[in-house]
Amino acid sequence: MTDKLSGCAVADVMLAINTPHLLPHLADLLRGVAPFSHTVAFGYQGAARPVALFDDFPSDKWQVFVGQYQAGPYLLDPFYLASAKPDTRGLFRIKDLAPDRFYQGEYFRNYYIQTGLAEEIGCFVDLPGGVMVVLSLMRSDRVFSVREFRSLQAVFPIVEAAIRLHWPTLSHKFSHETNDRSQPPRSPNLGQAFDNFGQSLLTPREREVVEYTLKGHSGEATGMILNIAPGTVRIHRRNIYTKLGISSQGELFARFIATLSG
Repeated sequence: MTDKLSGCAVADVMLAINTPHLLPHLADLLRGVAPFSHTVAFGYQGAARPVALFDDFPSDKWQVFVGQYQAGPYLLDPFYLASAKPDTRGLFRIKDLAPDRFYQGEYFRNYYIQTGLAEEIGCFVDLPGGVMVVLSLMRSDRVFSVREFRSLQAVFPIVEAAIRLHWPTLSHKFSHETNDRSQPPRSPNLGQAFDNFGQSLLTPREREVVEYTLKGHSGEATGMILNIAPGTVRIHRRNIYTKLGISSQGELFARFIATLSG
């Protein structure tokens, strides 16, 4: 266990279980191990729109980190995509879950870059009913060091135990979700979103290429996933742009998000 961990901080966390103060105390405990800028916690359950459980953003940042995110971009978030995988549990850097061209992809360039984050670490805790809680530790000025990451891993069992005791029935929240600051319309799940996108114009294969392109996969990686040549992927992309009347991945991302809003 890290020597930076305060016994008082652990006691505060345990006493806050089943109270509204749990996540603030968890954030304080983790900041004592490795300082960071902001914290946000989302609950994910399959195709449902993420439930915002906690955040400490100032009002000028909330709209980007929570409001905009819930309106559709979450469908391309590596944390959201990883939350559906049964083997995802523990601490993960976003770069370790992201596809090969994440930082050149349109999710990053059109949405994620607005956050101004240098790095984000997710604490993944699985709950009954197919729910995953992801507590994100966000740092704006620099990445987490290897030592800091290991120290956070050492205290993860405390985070996991507290969240599991606090939310044994969180799955019930997804049927009557509320949000005090915003209630964006429920978005379709990822499969439906791409199946519906450009349905009257694009072939099923072209919609698959759109999906992996927007997720941040390179042409080579998309080709490997779909078992087609990278050159064929490029041809599909040209055909997609022509059919949709666009000329860039930025326009493709904007059209996709606009479709979700519509």
